[in-house]
Amino acid sequence: MTQAAQKAEPTQPQLLIGGAAEQQFLNLKFANRHGLIAGATGTGKTVTLQVLAEGFARMGVPSFVADVKGDFSGISQAGNPHPKVDERIQKIGIEGFSFKAVPTIFWDLFGEQGHPVRTTISEMGPLLLSRLLDLNDTQEGVLNICFEIADDEGMLLLDFKDLQAMLGHLYENAEEASREYGNVAKATVGAVQRKLLVLERQGAENFFGEPAMRIEDLMRTTYDGQGFVNILAADKLIQSPKLYATFLLWLMSELFEELPEMGDAEKPRMVFFFDEAHLLFEDAPKALIDKVEQVVKLIRSKGVGIYFITQNPQDIPDEVLGQLGNRFQHALRAFTPKDQKAVKVAAETFRANPDFDVQEAITQMGVGEALVSTLQNKGEPSMVQRTLICPPQSRIGPATDLERQDVMAKSPLRGVYDSLQDRESAYEILKKRGDEKAANEERIKAEQERIKAQEKAEKEEAKASRKKSSRMGYGEAIAKSVIRSVGSSIGRKIVRGILGNILR
Repeated sequence: MTQAAQKAEPTQPQLLIGGAAEQQFLNLKFANRHGLIAGATGTGKTVTLQVLAEGFARMGVPSFVADVKGDFSGISQAGNPHPKVDERIQKIGIEGFSFKAVPTIFWDLFGEQGHPVRTTISEMGPLLLSRLLDLNDTQEGVLNICFEIADDEGMLLLDFKDLQAMLGHLYENAEEASREYGNVAKATVGAVQRKLLVLERQGAENFFGEPAMRIEDLMRTTYDGQGFVNILAADKLIQSPKLYATFLLWLMSELFEELPEMGDAEKPRMVFFFDEAHLLFEDAPKALIDKVEQVVKLIRSKGVGIYFITQNPQDIPDEVLGQLGNRFQHALRAFTPKDQKAVKVAAETFRANPDFDVQEAITQMGVGEALVSTLQNKGEPSMVQRTLICPPQSRIGPATDLERQDVMAKSPLRGVYDSLQDRESAYEILKKRGDEKAANEERIKAEQERIKAQEKAEKEEAKASRKKSSRMGYGEAIAKSVIRSVGSSIGRKIVRGILGNILR
């Protein structure tokens, strides 16, 4: 918005973006209509992002920024005087400029450079998890069945070991699950388990668990009404680009699902900056891109603005790009036919200005310059202006480790997320079942062994009894034989013979 427009609408809060011939402003009423910050590496995209985040904070609008390069943390510290800064202030005509820090909260999925960021497996859901695990349709179907069984059996899926336990449970009961939920192949379950293991080794297990991050903690303001800038340390996270993109998509989805409608307002409820935005769309299935488009279209009614930061506007699908009303285009290089095409496409997205050739300007702008077009009046885009971006009031570059620790020590969320909780969920329930089953099997086995030992003892006792009975029967037979012999004639002869010998 131009300075003239600002004077025509003095009651609407605005952010000064920069200027040259005249100052350019962003009308906060339309800040939730989303935006794009584009340009080649080293052309000043990060400074533009910093100026916008500072301006929103001053106006009481909290924001969330993914710090991919690790150099955005300086926004938590006051800037330093410099002759080039003084020169730019004078060129733009900024009044009352002073260096100051911005209220900042640091976050980190790995819990190293900020408060730990966590969500639960259930909150992430099977669609985003499938994206994160890079599952095919069949594997995604199995994951959906896994979630369905957990719901039916009243088991919470909170952390990585819960999901691993559920997949193991599904594997062991694949035949039974197939009858009730559809075909479940053990080989498919095994493939999902292997992909989950790969993700775990990349450190993704740190992201799942409790306490889960509450959306309202991203929307805090200071006692004097300034909005906090929430900075996600993403320099390590970006090494796992799918995890990075999935996390930010989850965050956008959570904002959309949890926040109530607010209608038209004089300023956004929150602003979300998505750096390296092309990672969200690379190799993404159409279903996922459709979901992003839906969120971008509808989340503005919740008072949330989403700003994509990328090198080239062509990195953003047309369906999404068409929703981005506020544009900040830094220089692009045109060394190859592909580059030249990209410059032409970028120029065509602006409302033309008869005072200069937009396509030519894109290739000629210096560092810190941008072509700016913002929504104004009834929501129509302003005529594109070649703009010198304001210098930030905070420090350009990273904060030191000690400065970061000092900010964290004063954080309003100190101690809230630092300790991991582990309440009873699928893993504990299935482990308990397994332990009970193992104990029952052990008792059954012990009983079987006791019965077997008893039967063996009884058999041995019966055998010994038979032997004894056999020996007793043989002696009785001899005695009976002698008695019978006595009664016979031969027996009588023997008796007589014996008696005769005695009587002799």
